[in-house]
Amino acid sequence: MIEERVRDTASLLSVRDLAVGYGSRRRRSSQAVVSDVSFTVPSGTTLGLVGESGSGKSTIGRAILGLATPLEGSITFDGQDITHLSRRQRRPLTSEIQVIFQDPYSSLNPAMEIQEILAEPLIAQGGSARDARTRVRKLLDAVHLPSDAARRLPSEFSGGQRQRVAIARSLATDPRLIVCDEPVSGLDLKTQAHVLDLLIELQQRTGVAYLFVSHDLSVIRHISHDVVVLLDGRIVESGRAREITENPRHPYVKRLFVSSPVADPDEQARRREMLRDLARGDRVDAR
Repeated sequence: MIEERVRDTASLLSVRDLAVGYGSRRRRSSQAVVSDVSFTVPSGTTLGLVGESGSGKSTIGRAILGLATPLEGSITFDGQDITHLSRRQRRPLTSEIQVIFQDPYSSLNPAMEIQEILAEPLIAQGGSARDARTRVRKLLDAVHLPSDAARRLPSEFSGGQRQRVAIARSLATDPRLIVCDEPVSGLDLKTQAHVLDLLIELQQRTGVAYLFVSHDLSVIRHISHDVVVLLDGRIVESGRAREITENPRHPYVKRLFVSSPVADPDEQARRREMLRDLARGDRVDAR
């Protein structure tokens, strides 16, 4: 088993008045794609960032990972302002903040065995090959993959199994925060449920916090404690996950909920009718 932690509800990540943009170096100007975004993620909890494509949710994750430069606001991790750290200054944070990418097919090196993929971050931090092998066995057990998976290539696994490998890699350095960037969007509904349940299990065992990015409000509801809904780079609704998903107030949030696919055909038909009702209401309001 991987190491267990006592859950601490103190704020681990704090984002305040964040604005992030992308622009031209020639013009020396940037257009904000995220504006005035604030939220906190306590240790051991999950905050869901939800919105359609282009809403700015992945941009926020990139800013936290140091892959996008904020224009305004601050990002604080465990009391340290990490908003404008250089790559060298961020290096010690790589063991504390990890990421799970959307596509398990492209996020794993196809030429490396699984044991090499999982051992790589451990050896990069100065660990011995022997200790890394021991850790790899524990990681594979934690994500419910057999020990013989260590000697296999990524191409020998299904999409869900590859995402389990990606989860194991994110846990290798025992991080305190994992940015999950649409980690189940490419999986079928049954596999999605298994991966989400695994993430919940690992969180309960280790106390890791998740910033979970998704366009699917049903997925967010399954895993999140709190939810922030984004539209055009701004927060339109936020609160406890149950409250947001069971009684959304903003029309956009209502549309997100009824647009989420479900396995039950009767429920899917009911949601399609709700979506048509919302569309009719939008046309009436526009008159």
